[in-house]
Amino acid sequence: MKQIKSTSPWKISGITLAILLSTMGLNAHATASSNGKAAESQPAKAHAEEESHDEALQLTEQQMALAGIRIQSLNSDTLNLNKLDIQHMAIANLVVNRNQTAIIDPQLDVRVLERHIVPGQEVKKGSVLLTLGGTEVAKAQADYINAAKEWDRVKRLSKSSISESQRQQTEVDAQLKKAILLSINMMPAQIAKLKTSPKLVGSFKLLSPISGRIQQDTSMLGQINKATEPLLQLTDESSLWVEAELTPAQSKDLKIDGKALIRVGDNILGGIIIGRSHELDKITRTEKVLLSIDNSEHKLHAGQFAELYFSAKGGKSSDGIVIPDAALTRSSDGDWQVFLKDADGFEAIEVEVIESQRGLNLISSPELTYARQENADVVVSGAFFLASEQAKSGFDIHGH
Repeated sequence: MKQIKSTSPWKISGITLAILLSTMGLNAHATASSNGKAAESQPAKAHAEEESHDEALQLTEQQMALAGIRIQSLNSDTLNLNKLDIQHMAIANLVVNRNQTAIIDPQLDVRVLERHIVPGQEVKKGSVLLTLGGTEVAKAQADYINAAKEWDRVKRLSKSSISESQRQQTEVDAQLKKAILLSINMMPAQIAKLKTSPKLVGSFKLLSPISGRIQQDTSMLGQINKATEPLLQLTDESSLWVEAELTPAQSKDLKIDGKALIRVGDNILGGIIIGRSHELDKITRTEKVLLSIDNSEHKLHAGQFAELYFSAKGGKSSDGIVIPDAALTRSSDGDWQVFLKDADGFEAIEVEVIESQRGLNLISSPELTYARQENADVVVSGAFFLASEQAKSGFDIHGH
């Protein structure tokens, strides 16, 4: 391309004059600013800089969901594990919480007469799962009715009419027959109703003992399920356990109720140590350690692999937080930044990345302390979208 020469010297001098005036204005502004620094307190200055920023980015809950933006409280245990060692991790496995899991395995042979569920279905406590019956069920129910009525008759007799041993034997027999019905998962209310409604003999509705999800279902219509063979397994997935096999070096400093960081895919959670075997496996020479995690959002499932990170004994304490790679973006001047969300919306702050390992980052910033006091949230996923919106709007965290 040919170079275009200016034909108007006044135009050039005008530009030069504008530059000189701009420079003089900047110098004057700088002088006035420096003279006022002595009277302006540091908190007031920070507040003034904050006021100079553009308005915070505003997004609705629906927009956040579409953009894949997830937030987490800056005060959560997940982000604030002290002395976290992100250089060393252990592989773990998610398993069901045994305290919130029920296996239904009737202690008699039962026939499946009706099905009222599908595998994976979420059920409430007391929901009808199956209708069970069969000859052994009918016999057990009939035996209970007879034993219960006999015990009712004996109770009405005077002590002189029957010996104490006979009275006790009748009571024990009634309790035994009731225990047999309980062993096939009949509820106490169903058992009590048998005495007044003998026509119910031969079948009963199997009710869910807990609220949860049907994870294992081997029942089929018409099949005879042998005694003690599991029919169903129900699990409340609002809480899961994390099972890990650790070397003696990894587990030596762990204590019950100690905290740890668990990463499952893109999900990062805080866990609590609830148990350890204190015994090494003869083959792997590792110790089994159990942790509990909250899964109230039902994002995780038993069988998934997880990574475990623990606090390092004697490590340096840090005021920073641990965030995933998806929470970090670059600002317009190339510095690392994260997005915080408060009542006003999303705003970016610059941070220092102290350490990075396996997709986790230990970051620090003076503004994090103030943000914690304000109960702000930090974006842990979807920060790239916010950075794009920031660039479109010309928003700059320095207020330039």
